[in-house]
Amino acid sequence: PNPSLILRNSFSLRRGLSFSAISYLGYEVYRKFCSNAVVFASDKVISDQILDQADYLYEAGETEKLYHFLQEYKQSINVDVLWRLARASRDMAMLSTTSAEDRKRLIYEALDFAQKALSIDTEHYAVHKWYAICISDVGDYEGTNTKIADSYVIKGHLQKAIELNPYDATSYHLMGLWCWSFASLSWFQRKMGAMLFSTPPTSTYEEALQYFLKAEQVAPNFYSQNLLSLGKTYLQLKDRVNARFWLTKAKDYPAHT
Repeated sequence: PNPSLILRNSFSLRRGLSFSAISYLGYEVYRKFCSNAVVFASDKVISDQILDQADYLYEAGETEKLYHFLQEYKQSINVDVLWRLARASRDMAMLSTTSAEDRKRLIYEALDFAQKALSIDTEHYAVHKWYAICISDVGDYEGTNTKIADSYVIKGHLQKAIELNPYDATSYHLMGLWCWSFASLSWFQRKMGAMLFSTPPTSTYEEALQYFLKAEQVAPNFYSQNLLSLGKTYLQLKDRVNARFWLTKAKDYPAHT
């Protein structure tokens, strides 16, 4: 046999095998990429469907149905699912039909979901907002010292929520409530706070007013409690004209059934 022909055939065979291997590997990479893309797209569609259904139930005021619906996804690592789980657990806790024992369990459950969401994404405004709310709720079971200490944490997360989404009226309203709660402390409560902490949290009615007004600016008439808070704050500031205006708006706010 011709040695050069054998070498040429051998080279052609090796080249053919190499190209076949490369083509196969390329196909496998392409197939894996497409498979992952399909899974990702499928997961996104499923997540969107979950969120749409959850939001529909929330808007419809179906608190119990929403809670049980979202419990099916409590192992999720989707932060939009997790903060809704925190909200749903808290809303269940606040129902008048919920026992004291279940209320406490649900409050801590809500915090667990909020903490999980925060551990995954620290740049989501709703995660910070609901973490702040849940920390505040848990404070009712942790004692005065913890509640005062946590007030700094709550303020920080609400401010972060506002920074991340300056168009969320609820975050402004909650910051207004935070300011109101410390502005309205009695002399005795302030003294007790000073004994427990070198620099206890403080605020003023003027500061609370600015947050309540900002909430109205962002979303006029979005919440009857914000209207009421404005009226009460103006009363504290001895502005009876504006107090009457906002309290009348709160009184005339359409009831939700």
